[in-house]
Amino acid sequence: MSITGIIFQTLGGLGLFILGMKMMTEGLQATAGQRIRRILEAISSNRFMGCATGAGVTAIIQSSSATTVMLIGFVSAGIMSLNQAVGVVIGANIGTTITGQMIAFKLTKVALPAIAFGVVLKYFSKKRNFRYIGDIILGFGLLFYGMTVMKQGLSPIKSDPQFIEFFTTFSTGSIRGILLCVFMGTALTVAVQSSSATVGLTMALATSGLLAYPTALALVLGENIGTTVTAQLSTIGSNNSEAHRTANAHTIFNVIGVGIILLIFPWFVDIVEVITLKLGAGAVTHTVNGEYTNVARYIANGHTIFNVINAAVFLIFLPKLIQLTILISPKPAKMQGKYQLPEFDSGFIDSPIGALAKVKGEIIRTMEFTHMNLKKTSTCLTIRDDDILGERQAIEDHLDESQKVIIKYLTTIYQGEVNEPEAKEISELMRITNNIERLGDSMENVSKILERIYDNDFQFSEEAKQDLVTISDQVHIFFGLILDEFQEKSEGFYQEALANEDLIDHMRENMRYQHIERLRQGECSVDVGVFFIALVSNYEKMGDYCFNIATGVNRII
Repeated sequence: MSITGIIFQTLGGLGLFILGMKMMTEGLQATAGQRIRRILEAISSNRFMGCATGAGVTAIIQSSSATTVMLIGFVSAGIMSLNQAVGVVIGANIGTTITGQMIAFKLTKVALPAIAFGVVLKYFSKKRNFRYIGDIILGFGLLFYGMTVMKQGLSPIKSDPQFIEFFTTFSTGSIRGILLCVFMGTALTVAVQSSSATVGLTMALATSGLLAYPTALALVLGENIGTTVTAQLSTIGSNNSEAHRTANAHTIFNVIGVGIILLIFPWFVDIVEVITLKLGAGAVTHTVNGEYTNVARYIANGHTIFNVINAAVFLIFLPKLIQLTILISPKPAKMQGKYQLPEFDSGFIDSPIGALAKVKGEIIRTMEFTHMNLKKTSTCLTIRDDDILGERQAIEDHLDESQKVIIKYLTTIYQGEVNEPEAKEISELMRITNNIERLGDSMENVSKILERIYDNDFQFSEEAKQDLVTISDQVHIFFGLILDEFQEKSEGFYQEALANEDLIDHMRENMRYQHIERLRQGECSVDVGVFFIALVSNYEKMGDYCFNIATGVNRII
């Protein structure tokens, strides 16, 4: 085979591996994405539980990068603290080693049957869930078939003197050689954007005899550094300091961990060899038909052992890691004032779970803004405040612009790869956003009506004033209930929301009746009565919009 043929076959095998990895990860996220989100959102501040959760979640979705990007989305949204996220990131590094362990089990014989079965499920199933399972099985098959193609592509060059001379430059016989291997592993992973793919390539090279076992371990250490780049890329353009800190913690954790292992690298190589032999593997130097059949198991175990040691060390010193992260990360950007529009980062688009978490965070911020201004506007029912009334146009414009920004971002997410639950969640978030804007319209109407009342020096009766305060307070309570639910789920929320909606409707009918009675008794003029009914109607509409928001929140939380 020509050199060009060897290069193309090796790169083609790597491409199949990456494609399979991506399909499998997307299928697993589509199948278990909602459960994963709930698990991550429910994480406590216990660092050890966080680590275990991160390892489990990453083992399920087969991508530490995907887990880390999700976490950055949660941290950006305020759903998760930096302490919680860093604990999960540490666990994610352990979970991602499962891919290497799978490769080492030599499942290449099932690759073609998996591809065949996966294609049938993916392209001929009517049920969406079966198509997602097809993605997982097809991705699994392509991953292992890619390994086979890589090995076959590398096979002809293992006796070529030029290639042997090239690969012997990656030797761990000196500190310079070890650092070169680490650098090459890092650079390769940065280029490929998948540590699992580069670990697979390293295994293929070592199995073919082109890389010595210690050299392969040094490359794997570098690949652990390279995998942190995905998280860094997801924070580009973000002004959220917590997101930067989460990504930086991931990088610091891996860089320092590799640095520690490099100080004891020869002993580390021996430790991995001893443990692997104890676990029943054959000698690392054992060959069959010119291939080192056991070396993949040693590399996989080295990858796992490194990350377990690293996690154990940093879980103990987690507060110090966070302090260092905060020290080197950008300081929190100054807020642009109360009219700051929602901000979204393009880096989350490939992670719908992380992107939707970010959207929820911005919706919560918009709701807090609306809640605050609703209370301020309602104070003008009894006391004139021209500063508050004069601000209504700025508030309305802000809510209109916020709605446009959020809807646009949700549409962008929807146009990507989303599963059915995520599509429904996007629809509900759009509904919530639209109802917040409509509530803002009613709030603006109340402000305009109050300004006309004060300009014309109209006076409400004490009973009318009390009615208006009562219904406005109830709307404020209802909206606050929804805001609390959006941030933390509670039992019986929907029934409570339904009771609030019914109560506000009942208030409106009772207040109308009482108003008619006051008109009959001459206690209220017709002109003032028109304004009173308009105000009550606007607050009742706000109650309707609150109920619509509550329904959406109940469906997605």
